[in-house]
Amino acid sequence: MVTVSTSKAETRTYHHGDLRSALVDAGLKALEIAPLEELSLRQIARDAGVSATAVYRHFPDKRALLAAMAHEGFDRLGAAQFNAVEQASPPLRFAESGRAYVRFALANPALFRLIFTYGEQFEGDHPDNLAARLLRAQTTEQRHGNVAEADRLSLQAWALVHGLAMLMLDGRINADDALIDRIIDPGSLFVVPGGGTAPAV
Repeated sequence: MVTVSTSKAETRTYHHGDLRSALVDAGLKALEIAPLEELSLRQIARDAGVSATAVYRHFPDKRALLAAMAHEGFDRLGAAQFNAVEQASPPLRFAESGRAYVRFALANPALFRLIFTYGEQFEGDHPDNLAARLLRAQTTEQRHGNVAEADRLSLQAWALVHGLAMLMLDGRINADDALIDRIIDPGSLFVVPGGGTAPAV
């Protein structure tokens, strides 16, 4: 049974849908210290400082709460990619978004697995997929709006970074920071028809 300590001073009165966010936060904190299969709605409710019945005002079952946690996790992943892009020089931005993806997975293994177990299906052009947005923007501008090509390159990039993340998480290869930089190298990735690489973001 998972226990995340919550003092009386931390117990809150929730208004205007605030309880939903509190339950998601409590679930994410519990996930940091215990396996997914040990999470329970009752315990998460206690951690959030409310009764178990209060959970059902927002989540009909455990799967619904896990899906909401996965959505929040995907938002955090996107924020990590966005921050990496903002700090990088233009030629490295797309590569840095991919490196941030892998590093987020390694720093948050349980949450990363939750995202792709209970989250919605993420297509290459999903509006929250930062890598897809970046690549779509550059392709539209520099390849005359070739959306099909943008989708191909986006999926190619996503498959590479996700595969690298999973190989490292599963212990198939060492989780080496320098290796992340070498594999996600803008000089040798994302080859486009006719030669060369995808233009820098």
